[in-house]
Amino acid sequence: MASRLKGLLGILVAIAFIGLSPGPAMAADPIVLGCPLSTAFLYGWDAERAIKLAVEEINKAGGVQVGKEKRPFKVEVIDTRDLEPGVPVSEALLGVKKLILQKNADFILGGPIRSEAALAAMPLLAKEKKVSILSSGTLTPKYHKTVAKSPEKYKYLFRISGEAVWMVTGEIIPCLMDLGKRFNLNRLFIMIQDVGHARAGGGIIAKIMKKKGWTVLGDPVVYPTGATDFSMGLLKAKREKAQVILIWMDMPETSILLKQWNDMKIPALPFGSIIAAAEQPGFWKATEGKGEYCLANVVNAGNAPCEATPWTMKFVKAYEKKWGVEPEGYGSSSSYMAVYALKDAIERAGSLDSDKVADALKKIDLMGVYGRVRFDPKSNQVIPSLDPKEGAVGTIFQWQGGKRVVVFPPKIATGEIKLPPWMKK
Repeated sequence: MASRLKGLLGILVAIAFIGLSPGPAMAADPIVLGCPLSTAFLYGWDAERAIKLAVEEINKAGGVQVGKEKRPFKVEVIDTRDLEPGVPVSEALLGVKKLILQKNADFILGGPIRSEAALAAMPLLAKEKKVSILSSGTLTPKYHKTVAKSPEKYKYLFRISGEAVWMVTGEIIPCLMDLGKRFNLNRLFIMIQDVGHARAGGGIIAKIMKKKGWTVLGDPVVYPTGATDFSMGLLKAKREKAQVILIWMDMPETSILLKQWNDMKIPALPFGSIIAAAEQPGFWKATEGKGEYCLANVVNAGNAPCEATPWTMKFVKAYEKKWGVEPEGYGSSSSYMAVYALKDAIERAGSLDSDKVADALKKIDLMGVYGRVRFDPKSNQVIPSLDPKEGAVGTIFQWQGGKRVVVFPPKIATGEIKLPPWMKK
């Protein structure tokens, strides 16, 4: 009995000692990344996947150094539904408010995706002094121009992806001109979606190409979001002897457009300045290969395989390993880089203070997935270039033999543009 009591006493002492002993250190509070994304659409779900990939990599490596403390990132996503037909801008704004007030987001990354929603969110983000990095959707130049007009008010708002004016003047127009010279093409037909960035982009392209000596065949044909039949526009392109059909649509139904184009054997090359469905790796299977020869602009390098920088293919392989698919289109590489850019800025600032982080972002100079990442000091817009050593590089690829082959800009191209055989005849 005495031995049992002695043993029991020893156990109780041990338990008491364990209770008094300091346990393992509590994990540091996470840095919350609020992500307002239209998650049912490409530019929302690929942004979410890329952000989560970057966060996983950073946390696995120890997190973010904030002064003397290491802290992990945490992702909070709210579906803004701003790419869905008929959904009001107010719903996207509500999503941003929830991230700030309910999810206690320290920073806002990704969206809103639709330009109209992102513009509407600017005063809210400025009022709350939330550093925001747009990385998907929102191509309107009005965004960074608004920042430039009121730099102190909007000092917290950045865009790390491309925008419509550079896409058109720096990438699409040069690619079209090269295409015209190479194959003796000069008749352009334009098909656009009834949204702000597409109307503006289509109009700018038409105006510039006319000045360049091309024949622009009438006004752009406009389709509402969610349209499923494009045959009338394609027949008109055929009647007017179009040689290039420029398509600016961010809706998934563009896969139907390309199937119809192939079935009707329209003798004109489809060129997607923005063409959501064709950007995705699954496009080939979805169209049963009928999307062959379609060109697509995915805004930033790394959204299709190439070797723009040493980091590009590392990102492509990491994304494919985690999600079972190559980077899926516009919003992938830029959303991934938004997280790394924020980490870099926080560590240089040594703080989560919005003013200090914003100042650090303005001074960033980081070689990333799609080239050198720097922001214009007046507008907080990422500085673009056709050379990854100098700035953020875009990508135009063509579907060839079931693969996305990068054809522009020349410094990162992995192949050359081809014409469909029925067009050559």
